Amino acid sequence: MLRVAVVGSGPSGCYTAQGLVQRDPGVLVDVLDRLPCPYGLVRYGVAPDHEKIKSLQGSLRTVLEHERVRFLGGVRVGCPDGLPVERLRRLYHAVVYCVGAAGDRRLGIPGEDLPGSFPATEFVSWYSAHPDAADAGFLRGVRSAVVIGVGNVAVDATRMLVRGAAELRGTDIPQAALDALAASGLTEVYMVGRRGPAQARFTTKELRELGALPGTDVTVEKDDLALDPADPGTLPAGQRRNVEVLRDWAARSAVAAARRIRLRFFLRPVELLEAGGRVGAVRFERTAPDDRGGVTGTGRYEDLPAQLVLRSVGYRGVPLEGLPFDAVSGTVPHREGRVLRDGVPVPGEYVAGWIKRGPTGVIGTNRPCAKETVTSLLADAPALARADVPADPVAALRAAGVEPVPWRGWLAIERAEAELGARLGRGVVKLSDWDALLAAARVP
Repeated sequence: MLRVAVVGSGPSGCYTAQGLVQRDPGVLVDVLDRLPCPYGLVRYGVAPDHEKIKSLQGSLRTVLEHERVRFLGGVRVGCPDGLPVERLRRLYHAVVYCVGAAGDRRLGIPGEDLPGSFPATEFVSWYSAHPDAADAGFLRGVRSAVVIGVGNVAVDATRMLVRGAAELRGTDIPQAALDALAASGLTEVYMVGRRGPAQARFTTKELRELGALPGTDVTVEKDDLALDPADPGTLPAGQRRNVEVLRDWAARSAVAAARRIRLRFFLRPVELLEAGGRVGAVRFERTAPDDRGGVTGTGRYEDLPAQLVLRSVGYRGVPLEGLPFDAVSGTVPHREGRVLRDGVPVPGEYVAGWIKRGPTGVIGTNRPCAKETVTSLLADAPALARADVPADPVAALRAAGVEPVPWRGWLAIERAEAELGARLGRGVVKLSDWDALLAAARVP
């Protein structure tokens, strides 16, 4: 039997495991994750009110419950307190790294590190109950917020900032986050892009959700729409629908509402301004379309008030100790999924997902990406199978001081979250800290 380790249990890891066991009956797969919980960004990146997308966990669950697939949570790889890459490689015939892109791109402007300024992914991790997320008091004393970016993560963050607690009570959002959102005094959120509406990255479905939020008015500046040189009739369908939605909102009159979302375009952040020891406003330079599909600065500036700034300008891969890494692209160099060291493919080392191709595409994009990697690995399998590896790598992991959380440990966490929800008079409520998760996982 060929023993393969897949590092990462999100969609790319699960699709890789699925491809391996479906295409070769002689493969055993261990899916390792540094967290005791599976599903990656489907659990910790999808907003709690997006239950349809979160239901993808069901299909990923089917993969992890396959008779030749084994989930091993709580296994850190390629970090100072984790298992070295080279040691893991000796335990398996092949290792596929599906570790995503856990870093954030920075703005690179003055004031970016002021208190009250955060990567949007930190806010997402907090309301998604990621055990590494700190309660940073995101909403404390906040009346106005600025979300920089016009992709789906920016839309999620904007929507969650103004969601009413009553609407979120039936989701799995952790209780502390629900309480903080319920107590929030925020009344205004700006979502800002440096280019025009036609270049925005959000999907129309996500965009329309902003206009359906109870007690919230959405405004769009007519001048921003007028600046966009694109003829909606020539745009791809998705972009055309986005512009149509924005034009409809711009044509409406403002209505009385407890909270307001203001969508702004052609504004480039140049500085975060301090007030009272924390961020108090964001200074933007007005931009204008150039003749190359980009924008150029106009020398005119505008300040938007904000006690909270969420920067949503893209994910970035993070290097694993022991693996080659391209700092420019934020990916592991590869050829058809085979890891390259000094330009040469390394037998038995592979990548899939965002760490392979960069943070692009949607969840389904991981399927063809994983398929390519699986094809390469299985082509190499006859040579890889000649290596001598342990009959059961778990014993070797334990000898290295790693006690994996098995699938039954994850099932125990699920039961604990259901019990917590019942005590709170809610449905399932996520456990949000390491101690609680590991204590639940150890229950027989």
